[in-house]
Amino acid sequence: MRYILRPHVLLLLLLIYTSSCATKDNAGSKTEVAKWEEQAARVTIIRDDFGVPHVYGKTDADAVFGLLYAQCEDDFNRVERNYLWATGRLAEAEGEEQLYSDLRAKLYMTEAEAKAEYEKSPEWLKKLCQSFADGINYYLHTHPEVKPKLLTRFEPWMPMYFSEGSIGGDIESVSTKGIKAFYEDNKSVGLNSAGHGLIQPALLEEPKGSNGFAISGKLTASGDAMLLINPHTSFFFRGEVHAVSEEGLNAYGAVTWGQFFIYQGFNEKTGWMHTSAYADVVDEFEETIVKKDGKLFYKYGEELRPVTTHEVTLVYKDGDQTKQKTFTTYRTHHGPITHKNGDKWVATSLMWKPVDALIQSYTRTKKSNLKEFNEMMQLRTNSSNATVYADAQGNIAYYHGNFFPKRDTNFDYSKPVDGSNPKTDWNGIHPLDETIKIVNPGNGWIQNCNSTPYTAAAEFSPKKEDYPVYMAPSAENFRGVHAIRLLEKANNLTLDKLINLAYDPYLPGFEMLIPGLVKAYDNQKPTDPKLKQAIDVMRNWNYAVAKESVAMSLAHFYATNLIRNGSAPKNMHIMERFEYYTRTAPEAERVKIFSETIAQLEKDFGKWNTPWGEINRFQRLTGDIQQPFNDAAPSIPVGMASGNWGALASFGANTYNNSKRLYGTAGNSFVAVVEFGDKVKAKTMLAGGQSGDPASPHFDDQAQRYADVQFKDVAYYRADVEKRAKATYKPGEKVSW
Repeated sequence: MRYILRPHVLLLLLLIYTSSCATKDNAGSKTEVAKWEEQAARVTIIRDDFGVPHVYGKTDADAVFGLLYAQCEDDFNRVERNYLWATGRLAEAEGEEQLYSDLRAKLYMTEAEAKAEYEKSPEWLKKLCQSFADGINYYLHTHPEVKPKLLTRFEPWMPMYFSEGSIGGDIESVSTKGIKAFYEDNKSVGLNSAGHGLIQPALLEEPKGSNGFAISGKLTASGDAMLLINPHTSFFFRGEVHAVSEEGLNAYGAVTWGQFFIYQGFNEKTGWMHTSAYADVVDEFEETIVKKDGKLFYKYGEELRPVTTHEVTLVYKDGDQTKQKTFTTYRTHHGPITHKNGDKWVATSLMWKPVDALIQSYTRTKKSNLKEFNEMMQLRTNSSNATVYADAQGNIAYYHGNFFPKRDTNFDYSKPVDGSNPKTDWNGIHPLDETIKIVNPGNGWIQNCNSTPYTAAAEFSPKKEDYPVYMAPSAENFRGVHAIRLLEKANNLTLDKLINLAYDPYLPGFEMLIPGLVKAYDNQKPTDPKLKQAIDVMRNWNYAVAKESVAMSLAHFYATNLIRNGSAPKNMHIMERFEYYTRTAPEAERVKIFSETIAQLEKDFGKWNTPWGEINRFQRLTGDIQQPFNDAAPSIPVGMASGNWGALASFGANTYNNSKRLYGTAGNSFVAVVEFGDKVKAKTMLAGGQSGDPASPHFDDQAQRYADVQFKDVAYYRADVEKRAKATYKPGEKVSW
């Protein structure tokens, strides 16, 4: 039977269709909005006196809904950008220069694959992912004045792309430079493969990592275990949150913007701190490509295996226009082709299990004891991080990494290996019991500062010879040296004493470097009186950073200039460089570079003897992700220093926008000290403030406290939260605080 639609019916259907399509934007359909409103009614958000959101939901899914809504209130800009980056759509908002970041994301997972991962997730995880999307979409629905750069609607499959909250996830070790050279120019590119996958920062870049200390009750005044949570990230990378449900969730800590799990934090019974392990868990396989009958194959033993190809079309912004570029991507069983070494195509293998990784990241926050925590760690998907742990039963523990492919130690996996040799393949994953762990060491403390695990617990540390070299290639660093010295003397600790320990101003790097300068001066006997005055300042310095310290100003620029312009071999890490400039570098070179440092300070600041606080500053002018800085605008002196020199309380500062002063952008961001007992107690600090909105009172209300190391008490229990409440509301309600 044939049906004929009248014109007025066609018009009606077109209107219905158009209306239906419109509802798929952030406005939401009536049915969808009603569902959001129903869920919002089950959520209460309490903002305390520092703007920290304490989110209470009936179910975990309700808490996630409220948590994402609250994050968007604080900094939707950063929530959106994290998902533009993660899902491979950054170039649509920021331009062609981000195209190969987007292609990198798509090499490891397409949108169709992300949706398939979501569909195979357990139902409870699907509910959380749906609440993630609903919380953000309800925020956009109720805040039409907010104009996203691109993402007007969030989807429940998006968290599959962003399953752990590390500052340097594994995928970031894959060079976009190499991807561009291969996929655009079909060229080999000179990448430094040594140390690939470790995401080590460049020499003068602030170390991206963290400090984590776990202290047993034998060293605390209360007899209860304590934990230092001290991530070193770019500032404003995470917010401070508290998420509670009637299904057992009660987690407090730092959340990477847009994620629905507390990444570094604690509940009433357990605490977890992630540091970058710098273990070798990302490997490169050089493939031998053969073209046969117009098709591509790669050698694998005696076989020729077909190269998998896939078409990826990316959109990018070009001025006011939107353009597209289509790529044919390639993959072997080792992973996607990411670059070319000579005539060899290189596939980069890394851990990619988004469902299990999300399960591990979320369930970690609800564990009650060490046994449960170990069971969670059996998932082995926390690939880029080490974990420092403490709990209310008095246990302390350390896991150096979590995901370790089994590899043949006859091959050096710190460099590309021959992908045509089956013996180089990964051979399963090491069981948790085969990885590097420390549990309740006899010394009573554990530390990791992105340094070797073989000194993490003094004489109770693991032994290097017991583990494959790829599990812990990291050397010692000045922060590790500093932490060990302090912890070996620690006793009768309180939360305040732990803060003092974590902010100890001594800089062991300069204890090594400066005597070599003074010795060089004494042997060279220059006659410049100004140089003698400056050397005398260095000779009498106690190697501690302080706002008032002139020696700190001289030492910072001297060390920086040595690294930039000195004669040390380029392959040395920073401790080796300091050793070289202390003992081996020509004495005349040391004196010359120090003289140039004096001249630099005079030129930039009017006098060589400028106190450190006049130079080293905290400034937050806007909520922009790339911050502007201005010497003429207000800023705060900071008596902290770079982690490169051994500062535990890291403040990575540099010049920007032709400034003379140094402005901090990385290092200590969210910091917490936690004590477990009958009740959990904690104090925290957040760089700047909770909100990314300059109009908010919580945009910079912690800035001076940050400089003064004045931590705030955490309100964890509901009665304490309500005492400090400045606003109590449901998502969707208009509120000011």
